[in-house]
Amino acid sequence: MAGTARHDREMALNAKRLLSTTVDPVERLRLQCLARGSAGIKGLSRVFRIMDDDNNRTLDMKEFLKGLNDYGIIMEKDEAVKLFQQFDRDGSGLIDFDEFLITLRPPMSNARKQVIMEAFRKLDRTGDGVITVEDLKGVYNAKHHPKYQNGEWTEEQVFRTFLDNFDSPYDKDGKVTKEEFLNYYCGVSASVDNDVYFILMMKTTWKL
Repeated sequence: MAGTARHDREMALNAKRLLSTTVDPVERLRLQCLARGSAGIKGLSRVFRIMDDDNNRTLDMKEFLKGLNDYGIIMEKDEAVKLFQQFDRDGSGLIDFDEFLITLRPPMSNARKQVIMEAFRKLDRTGDGVITVEDLKGVYNAKHHPKYQNGEWTEEQVFRTFLDNFDSPYDKDGKVTKEEFLNYYCGVSASVDNDVYFILMMKTTWKL
């Protein structure tokens, strides 16, 4: 995954550069997330999910503003209100959480989405829609990890660290949902211009 780290840095720098010239509120929020690297959008989605106390997958204006603030998004209140109104298409005073995320993710071709879901299905050995340490045991070989080889980490620690890459930065629970996996790779995808290269990278990484 070393190439991914390099792409991550390039993407973060590029996002910071574009921020100074972008006026569209949705694009500005997307860039602020991407400036944090591949996990940026996923992290924001986790903050909102924690705030959605009644689990109805919607956010009102107050929750939305608090979520942006908790995640450290720098935005004037009137810009944030305008952004909320843009997502609140039916004027109900609520925004649909999933719709918000789909709009916020950088656009991605179907070919990329397919290869991401192929990787997810391979890792999700139990087929329950969540990747856990148990799932990884048959797919990912921890014994090649340098920290396992020098006795610093157990196999379990290698797996947990691996899952933490995809998990949300503020709430690592050792489980990775389809949504988190897709959000992570949306970030990676934003840093790779070429479809063929992205697909090749995925197939090589996950031996698809």
